[in-house]
Amino acid sequence: MRKLLLGLMLPIFLAACGAESKWAPDADVQRVAYHHNGPTSLTLFTVISNRSNGGAHAGLMINGSQRILFDPAGTWWSPSIPERNDVHYGINPRVLSYYIDYHTRETFRTVMQTVEVSPEVAEAAIRAVQAHGAAPKAYCTQSITTVLKGLPGFEGIKTTFYPLKAMKQFSQIPGVKTHTVYDDDEDDNSGLLRDQQKNIY
Repeated sequence: MRKLLLGLMLPIFLAACGAESKWAPDADVQRVAYHHNGPTSLTLFTVISNRSNGGAHAGLMINGSQRILFDPAGTWWSPSIPERNDVHYGINPRVLSYYIDYHTRETFRTVMQTVEVSPEVAEAAIRAVQAHGAAPKAYCTQSITTVLKGLPGFEGIKTTFYPLKAMKQFSQIPGVKTHTVYDDDEDDNSGLLRDQQKNIY
């Protein structure tokens, strides 16, 4: 009975996660492809409520042959950013700053955990998120942990629906560097979405 109740409550706990299937044209994806000169790496984003300290959303950025963002069941978007089933392309510094700013405000903070990986692992991660498909509502963390546990060096990750559990597991990976972002922006971020559509590239 307890497991049934927990299952029914998950959509409430993870209300920040939404979902939509999209498929950007090849030309758009190729036009914005961005290669970051830093080391190949994975970055787990965890959005945490400043009021309850509960996990609200999770995202995964992959820096490999190109830098992309896997934002399963996420609500962040822009018509300027090509998306294919929760995978966003062209994650240059400006786009990344918009993503972080969208989630980080007076009621939420964003924890970024980055770990360097081999180019082979980064490419495997890119292929895995591209093959994953659009995530159902509230499946943000489940989708990310499913991808992670299939990668070399991340086999100890267990699938979970809870962002804080994923964050704790990720923190056990050797070499992880953690950075927390705070912001006092007001909770209504609809204006940010309008601004980023004008200035994102």
